[in-house]
Amino acid sequence: MKADELREKYLSFFESKGCVRRPSDVLVPTWDPSVLFTPAGMNQFKDHFLGKCKLEFTRATTCQKCLRTGDIDNVGRTAYHHTFFEMLGNFSFGDYFKREAILWAWEFLTSPQWLGIPPERLSASVYLDDDEAAEIWHREVGLPLSRIERMGEDDNFWPAGAPSRGPDGVCGPCSEIFYHVPGDGAVEIWNLVFTQYNRVGPPPDNLRPLPSKNIDTGMGLERTAAVLQGVESNFHIDILRPIVEAAAEVCGLKYDPASDAGRRLRRITDHVRACTFAIHENVYPGPKEEKYVVKRLLRRAVLDGHRLGRREPFLYLLVPVVADMMKQPYPELLESTDRVAKVIRQEEENFFGTIDAGLERIERVFEAMRRSGRMMVEGREAAEMYQTHGFPPELFETLAAERNFTFDWGGYHQAMQDHGDASGRRKFEVFRTGPLDSLKKALHGTEFLGYETTEAQGRIVGIIAQDRLCEHVEEQGRGQPITVVLDRTPFYGEAGGQVGDRGELLGENFSFAVVDTQRDGNFILHVGHLKSGRLQQGAMVTARVDARRRQGIRRAHSATHLLHYALQTHLGKHALQQGSKVDDDWLRFDFTHLEALSREQIFAIEDEVNRRIIEAAPIRCTVLPLAEARQAGAMMLFGEKYPDLVRMVCMGDFSKELCGGTHLDNTGQVGLFKIIGEESVAAGTRRITAVTGQAALERVRQQEAALAEVAAALRAPPSEVPARVAALVNEVRKLRRQASLGGRGSAVTAAELLDHAADLNGTKVVVAEVPGATADGMRQLIDQIRQRAGSAAVLLASREEEKVTLVAGVSKDLIPRGVKAAEWVKTAAKVVGGSGGGRPDMAQAGGKHPQQLPQALEEARRAIEAQLSA
Repeated sequence: MKADELREKYLSFFESKGCVRRPSDVLVPTWDPSVLFTPAGMNQFKDHFLGKCKLEFTRATTCQKCLRTGDIDNVGRTAYHHTFFEMLGNFSFGDYFKREAILWAWEFLTSPQWLGIPPERLSASVYLDDDEAAEIWHREVGLPLSRIERMGEDDNFWPAGAPSRGPDGVCGPCSEIFYHVPGDGAVEIWNLVFTQYNRVGPPPDNLRPLPSKNIDTGMGLERTAAVLQGVESNFHIDILRPIVEAAAEVCGLKYDPASDAGRRLRRITDHVRACTFAIHENVYPGPKEEKYVVKRLLRRAVLDGHRLGRREPFLYLLVPVVADMMKQPYPELLESTDRVAKVIRQEEENFFGTIDAGLERIERVFEAMRRSGRMMVEGREAAEMYQTHGFPPELFETLAAERNFTFDWGGYHQAMQDHGDASGRRKFEVFRTGPLDSLKKALHGTEFLGYETTEAQGRIVGIIAQDRLCEHVEEQGRGQPITVVLDRTPFYGEAGGQVGDRGELLGENFSFAVVDTQRDGNFILHVGHLKSGRLQQGAMVTARVDARRRQGIRRAHSATHLLHYALQTHLGKHALQQGSKVDDDWLRFDFTHLEALSREQIFAIEDEVNRRIIEAAPIRCTVLPLAEARQAGAMMLFGEKYPDLVRMVCMGDFSKELCGGTHLDNTGQVGLFKIIGEESVAAGTRRITAVTGQAALERVRQQEAALAEVAAALRAPPSEVPARVAALVNEVRKLRRQASLGGRGSAVTAAELLDHAADLNGTKVVVAEVPGATADGMRQLIDQIRQRAGSAAVLLASREEEKVTLVAGVSKDLIPRGVKAAEWVKTAAKVVGGSGGGRPDMAQAGGKHPQQLPQALEEARRAIEAQLSA
C-alpha cells in the first residue's frame, strides 16, 4: 500500500466513525509559544483538550506535519527515526474513550477492508495499573495475555514519568500497538493516549480523575507504510526511497543501505525534506530558535555531503524531488520550489565557504587535546568555531564523539552569552492556564463590529485585574492596567501585524481609557485604565474607537497590500510577505528577497504603489470558504493557519489577499505612499519601512525644508546642492588624507607598516587602516610586506564616504595551517556589513558601515591571533 493511500484510508476510516477531518496545522505554530515546531497531532487541539474553548466538534482526525530534533543522532542510523514525519491521529474531546479507541484501532489495522494486517503480527502494551485497557484488549479484541505487555510510567504514560516526576496537569496512561517483523523484533506503529487524570503534586494519590476524558492517538505514517510495503526501513518506502536515490545521484554514488555512505544519504534525505517544509513556511536559516534548527539541519547535511566528496552546493537540487514526492497531500510545495532551492543553495554556499578551514581548525583542536590528554572540548573553542566558521556546536559535538571526546555545553552557552549571540530557546509550559479560561468555557468570544463602525454598545462580560477575574473594580488612576472583555466591540485586537485600537469605554458613572487592544483566541481584550467611577461585570458601555487613528491604520494596512503587489510585480513572485506591522500612517513590511534593493528598484516600487493610489480602485471585502478563495486566486501566505471561512480583501482587479484587518473603501484614500527605509533583517529577508497619508506628506515637507536649509548654507539653488556637496566632500577627503600622512602627500610604505607589525610564532602580522589607499595600492603593499617578511599575514583597509575596502593576504606557508585570506577577510567584512572572497593567499571584501571599521580591524586581529596561536 502506497503512503498516499494509507494516509487517505486512515482519514476516511475515522470520518466513518464520526470524526471531523481537519487539515494539518502549520509546521511552525507561531500562535503557540511553547514549541518551535509542531511536535504532534494533538498540538492544534490543546484548548479542546483543556476545555478552554466552545467545541464545534468532539471527534477529529488529522494527518499532521511534525518536526522533532530530540532523536537527531539516530536519524539515518536506525530504520525508523526522522526529524520531519507525518503523524496520523484521531481525537476525542469528552466523547468516545478507551473502548472505542482500542476497538477502532484494531478494526482499522486488521480488517481486510482497511489495512488487512494479520492479527498474529500485532501485540499491545498497557500501563501497569490500567486493567481497563488490558481487559478490552483481552476480552473484546481477543489478544492472548502473552501478547499484552504491562509497562511502567516511563514507557506507557503521557507525559513520560508524570505520576512520579511530573509535571502537574493533564496526563494519562498509554496503550501502544506493535507490529512484529519476521525475524527482526517489534516496531511500535500506534500509540493510544487516554488523558483521564489531572496530576496534582507528588505521589501518592496525586492522580485525580478528570470530569471529561479525552483520546489522543498517533500513528506514524512512515513506520506503518514501511510495514505495509514490507521494506526494512522507513527510508525505503515509496515517498522516501526516490529522494535517497536522488541524493546518491547528486553525490555521484550508488546507494548501498548497509554502508556508511548509505547512512549519510538517509540523513541528507531526512534533513532536506524537513528544511524544504520549514523554508516553504518562510522559516529561513538563522541564529535563533526555529531558524537555528533549519541552519543546523542544513549544515549537518552539507557536512555529510562533504564527507561523501561534495565540494559545492547539492542539497538544493533535491528540493524538486521532495516536492514531487509530497505533492499529493501538500501540493502547495510545488509553488515554492524555486524559492526554497535558492535559500538552501545560499546557505550551502555560505557553509562550503568555511567548512574546509573549519574542519582543519577542529582537527588541530583534537590534535592538541590528544597531546595534552584532555578529553573535553572547551565551550570557548566551540563558540569561536561557530562565530568564525559557522560550525554549529552540535556538529562539533558529533565529530568529537566520533573520537571519544566529550563536549562542554555549559562552557559553550556561557561563551555565547558573553558574546551576546546565544541561540534563543523557548521555555514555556505546554499547557498554560489563565483568568480567561472560565470565560472561554462559557462564551464563544467577542463579536467584532469594527468593520462597519468605530462606536457601538456592548456589555462587560469579564474584568481582569492583577491577573484574576473580578466582579468589579473601583476607581484606579494610573496603576496596573486593567483588561475589560465585552460581548461585542468595534475595537480591533492586535492581529495580522495590525496594532490594536485605542479609545474609550463609557458607561453610567464610569470612564475607561483604552490604551491598547489585544486578542486571545476569539476574545478581544481592552487594556487600559479606569479614569473614574466603578467597573461592574454586566454593565453596558459605549465603546468608542479613536476614529482618526483608526483611519491612519486603515491607510497603512491597505498600503501594505499595494506594496506586496508592487514587490511581486517588480521583484518576482518569490517576494512573499514574511511579517508586517501596521500603525497610524506607518508600516513595516518584511519580505523574501536575497539581495538589497537598488535605488531604481525602490523608486519603481514606490511609483507602482502611488499609481494604484491615483487609480482609486475599489476595495472589497468578502467572507467565503477557504477553497473558494483559493480558486479565486487569493494570495495565501505559506505557513499561515487559515480557518474554514476566510475574509478576502480585493483591490481593483490586481490584488487579492486573505486578511482580517481593517481597510479603506478605495485605494485613493491612502493619499500618498513614501518609502523611508530598506534593510536586511535576516538571511534572505528584506524590510521596507514606509509612511502614508499625512505622515508621508510631513516626510516630504521635512525633506524639502532640509534641502532648502542646505541650499541656503551653500548659497546655491536647490538643483545645484548635490554637485556642491560632492565638491566639498572631495575637498575634505583630500585634507584628511594629507593630515593622516603627515603632510607628505605620499602613501604609507611597507617598511612603516612592518615597523608596527606583531610577531606571532615567527609570522609578521599587520592589521591596519591605510587612509586613501586603493585596493590595488593595498595589494601592492601586501606583496611588498610578504617579500620582506617571508611569513606574513596582512589585512589592510581604507574607507571612502559610505564604503569600506578590505584586502587580506597571507604567505603561502600559512595556507597548509588553515590560515586563508578569503576566510580572514570575511571575518572583518561581517562587522562592516559586507562580504567578500578570493584566493587562499589574497582576497578582497567591501562593507557599507565605515564607522564600524575599528571594530572590524580588532575582530580581524583577534581571529588571526587565535589561528596562529593554535
